Amino acid sequence: MCERDLDDIVTEFLLNTCRLCPSSRSKYAVQAALRGAVFATTSLTQSDKEVDEGIRISLTTGSVAEFYIEPMLPHVGDIDVMYYYNTQLAIPRGHPPPTELPAEFHNYIKVFEIIDSHLPGYVYLGLRYLLTECIDDGKYNIQHCRV
Repeated sequence: MCERDLDDIVTEFLLNTCRLCPSSRSKYAVQAALRGAVFATTSLTQSDKEVDEGIRISLTTGSVAEFYIEPMLPHVGDIDVMYYYNTQLAIPRGHPPPTELPAEFHNYIKVFEIIDSHLPGYVYLGLRYLLTECIDDGKYNIQHCRV
């Protein structure tokens, strides 16, 4: 009997069972874009307005975005649309904050550390740093926050 590595088995399974998304213009990509546009243009709640007048940026996540696959059942879609504020960032606990960020980020950013909780699947976010963009070179200056 021939022994194979687990990663070879998983790769073969994915290649045999998942179809590549034919184009970025599939009906699922269009649905995700429409949902993101509707969400981005809806009125902000008071708690959203308190996020330093930043903007919400939506993105497609999940199996559609990660594996580029079509759902197995033709009339059941699995499209995950998430969003983030361009004024906030979460990093793993103990990691240094970034000094460079993509252009969509604001010039003032609150950086939170991801802290494990006693409940599976839940974390705490603790404010640890404030980043301010330096106009000269586009890098961010780091200011520590008190815990």
